[in-house]
Amino acid sequence: MARILRSTLGAIIATALALTSLNWATPAVARGAAKPNAVVTWHIHAQTAIYDVGRQTPNAASRSFAMVQGAVFDAVNAITGAPYKPYLVAPRSRRGDSVPAAVAASAYRVLVSLFPAQADALRARYEEELAKIPDGRAKRGGIAVGEATAAAMIADRTGDGAFDTSVTWPVSEVPGEYRLTPPNFVQSGAWYAFLKPFVISDPSRYRVPGPPALTSADYARQLNEVKATSTNRTPEQTEAAIWWDDFHMVEWEMRRVLATGQRLGNLATARLFAQTDMATVDALISCYQQKRRWNLWRPVTAIRLADTDGNPATTADPAWQPLRVTAPSPEWPSGHACYTSATMVSFRTFFGRDGLPFHAYSPDSGTTRYFDSFAKAQAEVQLARIWAGVHYREATVLGDRLGTAVAREVLRDF
Repeated sequence: MARILRSTLGAIIATALALTSLNWATPAVARGAAKPNAVVTWHIHAQTAIYDVGRQTPNAASRSFAMVQGAVFDAVNAITGAPYKPYLVAPRSRRGDSVPAAVAASAYRVLVSLFPAQADALRARYEEELAKIPDGRAKRGGIAVGEATAAAMIADRTGDGAFDTSVTWPVSEVPGEYRLTPPNFVQSGAWYAFLKPFVISDPSRYRVPGPPALTSADYARQLNEVKATSTNRTPEQTEAAIWWDDFHMVEWEMRRVLATGQRLGNLATARLFAQTDMATVDALISCYQQKRRWNLWRPVTAIRLADTDGNPATTADPAWQPLRVTAPSPEWPSGHACYTSATMVSFRTFFGRDGLPFHAYSPDSGTTRYFDSFAKAQAEVQLARIWAGVHYREATVLGDRLGTAVAREVLRDF
């Protein structure tokens, strides 16, 4: 399995580097970024609204971030002369219109549409940021551009299938099929499989092979590996499992660390953030469609009911507990592997190389983890999902492959 993983990562790196026909970061890195980066500032404000206050789940938060960053990208792109094809619109702007004002207006308007209950707090933050910009035509022009791109994004995502509670996961008492998971046994997030994608044309084109038969040696080996994590984890593995599983997603901070560490300007940052967030959403849509297709029970269910799977190499442990709470969705493939794979492929393609230092802090683990390449992070998250007790090994490998494949299309067409 280690050889397979190394081979898969090698293929990912080679493909991603081959995609780098345009190094979007190079001009901004060469010039440096002497002024404060408004895109990073509003990404922090967005995180506050989306997660710190809004408490959206990681999949729902991915959609919210993609909406914010897509509108921000179109606003900055328009004011800087539209050097790239807009995502939705390129409003008319005047030379000298304020980029910070455009970023603030676009992010603020999208966030208010997503979180109307936070309107007062968001308005206060918006006015605080606008107060830093001199009054005048440039400020008014920037605001107008930002409001236009926000309006386009809000209109485009209206009725996109988000939060449709009528959509549920199929639940079964048949051994091997998905059952709601402890401790809360809730239906949640099934709507994501039917969400309108941001970039890719057909999420259903991306598929993964099905899980091994319950009676097979392969199934027993994967189940027993997860089962053994309750006693065989090292302290380092435990930390990694918690760090990667934090709902305060470490990948959000990675974006900002890379943007500031590589001294990206507003346009380069806006493009990096938008393409990455859209790639993750579209990867998760395909992933959730595959979860629905295979509808496999999660390890926490399989281990407790192993006496019903017909496999002599597995034994039931009704009291078994994973390190981390299992997300309320079927197994196969791993959603987090899909998400992180799309993230790392986007980073690698944007910067044109794999070896860049970055880090992030997790409040859940209380630690900061450091990486010197995107491939190492991509590999670690797969193992971390096993150490957390929430995924089988092959589910993480296949999730990584699916996320990579979807990211290729997003990066080609963004």
